[in-house]
Amino acid sequence: MSVTEHVPSRPRAGGFAAGPYPARRARIVVPALLAGLVLTMVWSAPFVDKVIGDNVANTLLGHDAKATPIGGVLAGTLFAFVSGLAGSFTACNIAAFGAVAPLVGGQADSGRRRFLTTLKPLGWIAAGMLTVSVVYGVIVALAGTRMPQFSTAQTGGLSGRSLQSMIVFGVIGLVFIVLGLASLGVIGNPLAALGRRFPAAPLVVMGALIGGFLIGRPYPLFRIMFRDAAESHNVLYGAAAFALQSVGNIVLMAVLFLLLTHATGGRVRRWLTAKPARVATVTGAALLVAGTFTLLYWDLRMLGRLGVIWFPSMSW
Repeated sequence: MSVTEHVPSRPRAGGFAAGPYPARRARIVVPALLAGLVLTMVWSAPFVDKVIGDNVANTLLGHDAKATPIGGVLAGTLFAFVSGLAGSFTACNIAAFGAVAPLVGGQADSGRRRFLTTLKPLGWIAAGMLTVSVVYGVIVALAGTRMPQFSTAQTGGLSGRSLQSMIVFGVIGLVFIVLGLASLGVIGNPLAALGRRFPAAPLVVMGALIGGFLIGRPYPLFRIMFRDAAESHNVLYGAAAFALQSVGNIVLMAVLFLLLTHATGGRVRRWLTAKPARVATVTGAALLVAGTFTLLYWDLRMLGRLGVIWFPSMSW
């Protein structure tokens, strides 16, 4: 296949399958899938959740985040943002960094307006993300402790919370994989028609996927916030807390994107666009690694941890 098939006139901001596509796609797909598998096997949840997440939250809040009760709405909203930031590198959020490559690759120089131009894709991601997180926060406040996360019943050794995590992150992982394959031109782009009509649609979809992390998230600090919002039955508090949790989740991703775009003087983007298929290659590989890890970790490794199946993993 030619590396110049489907060549657009310029990279489309926010597109996950703009082309041109690399010729030897198997050499990209297979290593990316294997990288996701290896990451799944070596991932240490105790280190990421406790050593990194808990220490960040305790430092920013100035007290033990898990041992100190949330004292009111203001304290709860602060806790929501801090716990979201602290959970940036947890297994339920790491896939968000898969969006950085397509963001950087899709940016064009625009003189004095360059900084404002790069804020637009972040705004579209936030729009999709906040729509999902705010709606879910309202649902949690209305439903209270009747949500599946509070059920102690088990089916085949799996709690309602575990099943919800497996379903949500399994679907999100599959979508990331599909977007990665589409970015490489292996399959057709499922967002092509929508993207032609609404150019920002792929970014909104990516934001919605990131917002969806909260629906399946079992992160301990998130569960504390979740219970507080559920017991409050305050829809405004629920909406605000879940929105700030999502915002905290993407702060580091946004900072990384802005650094790669501006602090390097545009060198990263020039490198990405120096060869016709490089943007598609990096974007597809990043999405495939993130999607494979999300799918395997939250489905197969979880079943392995519960003793339902055997799945190789490091015990550290």
